[in-house]
Amino acid sequence: MNNHQYVAIMAGGIGSRFWPMSRNRLPKQFLDVLNTGQTLLQSTFQRYASFIPVNNIFIITFEEYAPLVRQQLPDLPEENILKEPSRKSTAPCVAYMAFKLLKRDPGASFIVSPSDHLVLDQAGFAGICQQAMQFAERHQAMVTLGITPTYPNTGYGYIQYEPEAVEEHVYRVKTFTEKPNLELAKAFLASGEFLWNAGIFVWQAGTVLKAFEEHMGEMYEVFAAEKDRFDTPEEYAALETIYPQCTNISIDYGIMEKARNVHIIPASIGWSDLGTWNSAYENMDKDYLGNAVSGKNVMVIDATRNMVHVPHNKLVVLQGLDDCVVVDTNDVLLICKKDKEQEIKDYMAEVKRNKGDKFL
Repeated sequence: MNNHQYVAIMAGGIGSRFWPMSRNRLPKQFLDVLNTGQTLLQSTFQRYASFIPVNNIFIITFEEYAPLVRQQLPDLPEENILKEPSRKSTAPCVAYMAFKLLKRDPGASFIVSPSDHLVLDQAGFAGICQQAMQFAERHQAMVTLGITPTYPNTGYGYIQYEPEAVEEHVYRVKTFTEKPNLELAKAFLASGEFLWNAGIFVWQAGTVLKAFEEHMGEMYEVFAAEKDRFDTPEEYAALETIYPQCTNISIDYGIMEKARNVHIIPASIGWSDLGTWNSAYENMDKDYLGNAVSGKNVMVIDATRNMVHVPHNKLVVLQGLDDCVVVDTNDVLLICKKDKEQEIKDYMAEVKRNKGDKFL
């Protein structure tokens, strides 16, 4: 293992599309969504611990979730749980990590990763990450992982790349496109020039900070003014000064779409962003009627292709239901058609209007 290589796992999101299982107080990264015996955060941590020293793994999370991280990852040093005072998307998170690591280790390279994705080919993933880090170090480049698309998904971002490799399996990025409509997604797939954006980025701390200075000068200056307080007991107080001044913007919009030295490595690693109940359904074992069931006391009678997630101690009898999402918690029961799951955020807004925040 290389002691100059690090990973920042982002674990501060709410995971609203997995409501009502995912709640403000316990979002999906802290849940066993796929009924594997591990939470998504735990499986992500183990994925990186296979090739990054545990002391070099950092979890960046909303301050309220720090105790959950500590509980679920007891082997992680407590000082590696980094607390953000507010949610400001991914650009401030990356700037924070880059400034912190540059002060600690001027030769630091790091991976920025979501905490709630699925990767089936762990060994292949580790190999691609190591290749990306080595390329980033040699060329002072920014590298992202692109997932080879298998169908015209309209819920993912797409990255177009140059056809000629600059190095084996490494290509220069041409364009980023956010969540296209179906016709455009089909065209992307047919062209063979596009990959899904996995939201996993690799770079040296110094390289990405140069990009911040060039493309997001205001945010760079806000962090630079407080950088001497990083890696000291005053670090969180510095963040409380910094974050109210930061724009709520993703690293994709803020840096990656503007920078010139961006490269991509295509990956076929059994990846899913697990963004919706349908994506969980696709990645779970199913019975002979196509039902994906999490719950030890579920009886299915003439019901097909359902996504069912209920408490193990509750008897649930399902009859005559097809193509539905059924999620039961101790205070909320959701039953909706799978093809309407993108409207779950709308249902939550309606719940908030009528019932307040109690069920969110």
